[in-house]
Amino acid sequence: MIRFIGKRLMYGLLVLLGVVTLVFFLFNILPGDPARMMLGQRADQESIDIINHDLGRDKPVAVQYVNYLNDLLPISFHNNSDPKNFFYLSAEKYAPCTTLLKLGHTSVVLKAPYLRRSYQSQRKVSEIISAAFPQTALLAIVSMLFALAVGITLGVIAALHKDTWIDRLTLVFSTLGMSLPSFFAAILIAWLFAYVLADWTHLNMFGNLYTVDDYGCGEYLDLKNLILPALTLGIRPLATLTQLTKNSMLEALSQDYIRTARAKGLSRRRVILHHALRNALNPVVTSASGWFASLLAGAVFVEYVFDWKGMGVVIVDGLEKYDFPVVMGTILFICLLLVAINIITDILYGVLDPRVRVQ
Repeated sequence: MIRFIGKRLMYGLLVLLGVVTLVFFLFNILPGDPARMMLGQRADQESIDIINHDLGRDKPVAVQYVNYLNDLLPISFHNNSDPKNFFYLSAEKYAPCTTLLKLGHTSVVLKAPYLRRSYQSQRKVSEIISAAFPQTALLAIVSMLFALAVGITLGVIAALHKDTWIDRLTLVFSTLGMSLPSFFAAILIAWLFAYVLADWTHLNMFGNLYTVDDYGCGEYLDLKNLILPALTLGIRPLATLTQLTKNSMLEALSQDYIRTARAKGLSRRRVILHHALRNALNPVVTSASGWFASLLAGAVFVEYVFDWKGMGVVIVDGLEKYDFPVVMGTILFICLLLVAINIITDILYGVLDPRVRVQ
């Protein structure tokens, strides 16, 4: 079991290293000069060179890559005599470090991973992510709960009414939900419920979890702004879970233990809820865990359309302003979440089914 966990952790670390490498070199070959964006179009070349030197962008790309890895790793190297030399630990200025070993002018230190600072606001990227991630997490959780509740209900109804108009209607709904792009669905739902039907729904087309009070009394919690983005984000997993629940229910209803339960005189409701549905939920829960990870990473377009102040808005704003540390840090954080969830899922599979460990 320890070997199995070690292999999964090693695979996860290799994936993270690949993502870090890809993201770094991708954003270092993109057109655009962050220094010019910071200083404005009328900036002189001398000022631009000073900013690029301060950001470390005047060094060769290979050196910049090593410096970036050095900032990300929890165990890093720091040149005591020249902090802007090869091993550049910019985190030492902003985060506490513990010196583990001194080798001449170089120190080996233990620190938290440092994602650097925003070019525009000069805030630490970790602070920006910590402010935005709870909004995305809340949106993903509510969307997943909505998808589970409605998807399981529709799937059970479709299974109990197989080959009827109800079954065909749920099939059409599921196909439409799985094929509808999130960006288009967000625009359509915002237009329909927050513009056409606004007098009945009283929903806002744009809004955040907290709304500024009109009378200057600060902010207040406005949960109705969560309804439309959660509905939009939950459509695709809802459609998938509906069909998965239906197929699992049909398979469960054909098993011998269901016929035995009916022969014992149990009520139809008890047979469905306590016997068929309980056994049919295993693949549904497995699929839901994967969808939840996807929702955390795939809420970019939905958040941007509804102006929900989560990770999606942070990524889009960073791209518009050439704020590369923010975009890179956000992407790496999302990748870390996906890798962690996949590793935990694999380990749970290994615990529940020993056959998985030999693969």
